This record gives sequence, structure tokens and C-alpha cells, in this order.
Amino acid sequence: MSPRQQPVLGVLGGGQLARMLALAAAPLGVKSLVVDSAADACAGQVAPLVVADWTDYAALEKFAAQVDVVTFDFENVPAETAHWLAERVAVFPAPQALAVAQDRLAEKTLFRECGLSTPDFMTVDTREQLDQALARVGAPAILKTRRLGYDGKGQFRLREVADADAAWAALGAQAPAHGLILEAFVPFERELSVLAVRGRDGDFRTWPLTRNWHVDGVLSMSLAPAPDSDVLQERATELARILAERLGYVGVFALELFVRNGELLGNEMAPRVHNSGHWTIEGARTSQFENHVRAVLGMPLGDTGVRGMSAMFNWIGELPEQTAVLETVDAHWHDYGKQERAGRKVGHATVCGIDAGALAERVQRVARLLDRQPQAQPVLDVLGD
Repeated sequence: MSPRQQPVLGVLGGGQLARMLALAAAPLGVKSLVVDSAADACAGQVAPLVVADWTDYAALEKFAAQVDVVTFDFENVPAETAHWLAERVAVFPAPQALAVAQDRLAEKTLFRECGLSTPDFMTVDTREQLDQALARVGAPAILKTRRLGYDGKGQFRLREVADADAAWAALGAQAPAHGLILEAFVPFERELSVLAVRGRDGDFRTWPLTRNWHVDGVLSMSLAPAPDSDVLQERATELARILAERLGYVGVFALELFVRNGELLGNEMAPRVHNSGHWTIEGARTSQFENHVRAVLGMPLGDTGVRGMSAMFNWIGELPEQTAVLETVDAHWHDYGKQERAGRKVGHATVCGIDAGALAERVQRVARLLDRQPQAQPVLDVLGD
């Protein structure tokens, strides 16, 4: 009897998200094959790695012939590459969704068309247009590149109109290639994200809302389910469903949201598994990574319910000593296998508890032993309410 043919998941991008996708795929009997331009891409430690540039079509042709479906590790894969591959192999999410998420103007325009409010914004292509945008949007505001920005990169915050020269000096050179957008600064009450998944058959599910805290534009801590968010959960789920159906989306995506006066405002959409959903590995019945694999391969989706409450510490720049996490009940360590470098995501830890009290006790223990009290304090404040 011949052995069963295992499906092969192709992943464009070889970072930690590809690594965790490959780890989630293996128990499902799914092999993974990863493409990245860096020979030391960390996903290559757990799955075969093809080292190739996004325009190396000879290498991509061979890659496409070896996989059953292609997905993304990050959204800055050129849309042209995604379209080229889609002519040869199934690609999910569709290149259209990738293209929208790569352009902040297209993204925010889509949000508004789907009924999701956004901060005021205006495109900026010249220094003169920056002045015009500031006159309409006002200050404080944030000047951003329309493309290739993530984790706080490609952004300049203008505290007052007089900061326009400094903002243009920082980002104006990128205007011809990528375009710029000026967005009104939102005095938000909290940051949330909704993780959603849509299957090939249209089955749609969300995980409970996650509350997030950022430092210098990079995620620092997440807490799920976000307390006191039942009403917002219903609205966030509705908006995510509208977006997914509008794009014909297949796979997991994250919708990053601000809360202001009880209203949800759209910040960004990530057309992939997301940092704020890492807690689902241990905290949900089916992780975002497993459900993404299931979705893009046409398998039934898994239950997105939770097992209790979870908090995630993001490790940026360097990994702390792991013993405090390993010795804490229901705490879980994740090392991405990356070289440590300032500003780089190198790992995370997820701490789980049956309820807020149990979670707070474990988060406090980890934070104290690792000298991370300032990082954990916002979560502890919320859990103590």
C-alpha cells in the first residue's frame, strides 16, 4: 500500500510567523516549504527553506511546483509576486487582500466603505500637500509611508504644525516611491484587535477581542479576552466579517482597532497571522496558526473558544532568562531562534489562568522575577479592576 501523500504548505517569508505556521501544520500531517531571501531566516530551523528573492521567478517556479497552496508570513511580499504565483498555484489570502493591506490609503478607504470609522486622513505627495493636509486634519497627527511600514517604522509624529519641516525631512524622500499619508492622532482609550479566520467554504469565526499595549509602535503586552468588551466584540466581529467577505478572504487576519468614546476606529489590517494572537497557541482551543493552515488548505475550521484568560509578554531586542517562565504554572516560553538585535522581535511568553485572579498572580510572578514590572503593570491594572 503506497504511503498517503502529504499536502505541502508554501510560505512566502521565513520569520517567526512562518516558523509557527510550520509547527502548527506538522501535527495536521501537512509539510511546509518556506521562501525567504535570508539564508538564516528562523523558519528554516523547522522547515525546508528556499533562499530566493521575490523576483527570482526561476526559483519561485520550482517552489510553486512543490506546494499545494501558498500563503504569507508578512504583508510586504510584492503583490506582483503574489499575482504571478496565483497563476500557477492556489494563493490564500488572495493577492487582492495583500495589495489593499500594503497601501494605507486603500486600506482606510476600504474600512470606510465597509462601515468602519477611521481617523481623518489625507494623502501627501509633496511638501505643499503636507501643509494642506495639516490645515485639514490638524495637529497632533502622524505622517506615515503608505507602503512598507510596520512596527512603528515609516512614521513621524507631529505634535504641532511647526513639526512639518522635521516630518518632511524624515519621510519626504520616500514620497515619490511609496507615497505618504497624514492621519489625525487619536486620543484613544484603549487598543484592541480582533483575530478572524475565514475558510474556503466561507465559514467565518473570530477569537475573543485582545487588548494590546505598545511601546514605540511595537507590541509589548496582550491580554485576552479583553475585559468589559462584550458589546464591542459583537461590532468587531460584524466589521471583520464584512471585510472578509468583501475581499473574498481565506485564512486568518487581524483588525487593529482604537476605542474612543465607546466607538471602534479602524487602525490597520494585517492579512496574516498576527503578533497579538500568539496567546491562542496555549489559550484557545484552536490557535490562529492551526486555523490558518486549516483555512488555506480547505480543512474544517477549529473552535476559537478560550480555555481561560491569557497574557502575552513580547520579547524585543533580547531574550530574558527563561527559568522564571518555565517554573511558573501554565506559562509558556517561545524562542524564535533569531539573533538578538535592538528593536527585533526575538520571542514571547504566554501566561494563562482559569480566571483574572489566577492570571494576575502568575503574570506578577513572572514580571517580578524578570524585573519586567513596568511592562506588565498595565495588564495587572486591568486584571485588578
